[in-house]
Amino acid sequence: MAAKKQVLGRGLGALLQSMETTNPEIEYNNSITASIAFIPILKIEPNPNQPRKEFDSKAIEELSQSIKEQGVIVPITVTKGDDENYILIAGERRLRAAKKAGLSEIPAYIRVATKNEMMEMALVENIQRENLNAIEIALSLEALIESFNLTQEQMSEKIGKSRSAITNYLRLLKLPATIQIALQEDTISMGHARALINLQSEQEQLDIMNKIIERELSVRQVEDLVAQMKNPKEKTPKSTKDSKPLPQTHNEFKTKLSNKLSTTIEIKRSQRGKGTITIPFSNDKDFQRIISIIEGKE
Repeated sequence: MAAKKQVLGRGLGALLQSMETTNPEIEYNNSITASIAFIPILKIEPNPNQPRKEFDSKAIEELSQSIKEQGVIVPITVTKGDDENYILIAGERRLRAAKKAGLSEIPAYIRVATKNEMMEMALVENIQRENLNAIEIALSLEALIESFNLTQEQMSEKIGKSRSAITNYLRLLKLPATIQIALQEDTISMGHARALINLQSEQEQLDIMNKIIERELSVRQVEDLVAQMKNPKEKTPKSTKDSKPLPQTHNEFKTKLSNKLSTTIEIKRSQRGKGTITIPFSNDKDFQRIISIIEGKE
């Protein structure tokens, strides 16, 4: 038992040691019975309903160092799976960090949980502890609502967020995939995305997103821009040169290239046929993706 105490938080080793001999059951969350014990890390399977798909490697490394020095302070939460395995409900960062720290066992609450409760606990755990990005939250909320027939009012009570906040998250999923990816990669903010939702045209949404990235527009600037587009006032007459539409061949190529590169291509052409093709990208990763497509590597 001495070896285990070296990797546990102060006081936790004694707690678990006494519990191992008596194997008591404790009341957890006022409704579901659970026990606490050491569990072999290799017997713990990931939660299939885990809303977070990516974890910050630097944060995991820092937590791993902390576990090496102080042990696992807060037990993870699991439920019994098939055979002798367990399914993780909450605490994936702690589990990953414990593996990295070289632990073979980890303290855990063993809960009796339904699929609904597992998904709900994983979602709440992540929202409260790890700050999921807006798209991950939206997808998780949508999954819970659709899978378990929950109303937005019920969801509001479960996760402690207002009904309007839940509505705002779910509305993000109506945006084009390109904008959702930009939001997930933090290229634009949720404030930017919420402003774009107010535009009816998908093309207008994509055009404004590109302006946000190119000009580094603030949320307030985007809100003003969207308001002007929805309620246009008298505009300065455009010159014949600017207002002349692109030839059909140019428009067809613009649509084809936009679809191929998954971004909004801009083509400008003068009356004499001279012009430019603009290919926007949201970050270095997106730039490399576009280059790979152009070079035929994708």
